[in-house]
Amino acid sequence: MMDWLRDNLWAAWLTIAAVLGLAELASLDFTLLMLAAGALTAAGVAAFLPGLLWLQIVVGLITAAAMLVAIRPMIVRKIHHGQELKTGSAHVIGKSGVVVKEIHPDGGGSIRLGGELWTARPYDEVSTIAPGTRVEVMSIDGATAVVYPVSDPLHHQLGTSEPPKPQDPPQS
Repeated sequence: MMDWLRDNLWAAWLTIAAVLGLAELASLDFTLLMLAAGALTAAGVAAFLPGLLWLQIVVGLITAAAMLVAIRPMIVRKIHHGQELKTGSAHVIGKSGVVVKEIHPDGGGSIRLGGELWTARPYDEVSTIAPGTRVEVMSIDGATAVVYPVSDPLHHQLGTSEPPKPQDPPQS
């Protein structure tokens, strides 16, 4: 067994790299992944220079240290400074939609938000928001969007292609 291991040290390095890579899946810290990269380079050295165990260890350690110092910080920074993932109903807060059914302070209105129909109520609890008005979601209360108007009514949502034109004053 020891003779085989001495002749096939590259296989031992590959096994170490695989074990470290699998352990990385549990930790997700990227430290074990960098150590696995060092073991892979040691396996490469062992394949070409099987009798130089000291060189395999040195090359593996240098590679792992370089990966830990140079590559790991970049990966961690990229992952931890990415966009925050919003789940559930929190993903609609701050989004804008269009009133489909008039929104009253006592509820009963609805909005179209990203292709979905949501029950809605006004944020200030005294306003009535007309259909076609663009609204923004302030919060979610159960399954109801709490909204406030952000612009004039969208006339094309009401079925007309243009906003009403002002009438000319009567000529006398």
